Amino acid sequence: MVRRFLPAIIVLALIGFVALRLVTGERTDIRSQLVGQPAPELVLPVAVGGKPGIDGFATGEPRLINLFGSWCRPCIDEAPLFEELAEAGIPIDGIVVRDTPEAVADFLARYGDPFARAGDDPDSQAMLALGATGVPETFLVDGEGIIRYHVQGPLAPEDVAPLIARWEALK
Repeated sequence: MVRRFLPAIIVLALIGFVALRLVTGERTDIRSQLVGQPAPELVLPVAVGGKPGIDGFATGEPRLINLFGSWCRPCIDEAPLFEELAEAGIPIDGIVVRDTPEAVADFLARYGDPFARAGDDPDSQAMLALGATGVPETFLVDGEGIIRYHVQGPLAPEDVAPLIARWEALK
């Protein structure tokens, strides 16, 4: 008897699981395969006037790397959190994916500019080298350029304190 209804029970369980995930909005952290590995040696040209581009991540100090684009709605949502992280003293590098200098300058003027450096990634090659699947994504890199932490998707307010603690531990 149970065998007869087993497929229906499995389908209902899957539907219930998906519905629960949609309702709770629970986030699943997906870790990059590069955590614990050296960040790729990226040399990215200037993305916006007034800021240097990116010439590697082994800078001697831990820093965040944020992949973003002015066309990305979640990037707008997380922008105030990067302002908070920059105010905490964390150096942040922006990698601008598939964007124009004018749109990036407008984005930074409207939503804040926490970036110490901003490199241009017009064809997503840097994004792919970091193993990112899209924007926004954020990486914490130690002073020797080793990726120590990864956040896939937009930062949430509850990510700020742990990121500051992780950065402090790497100093």
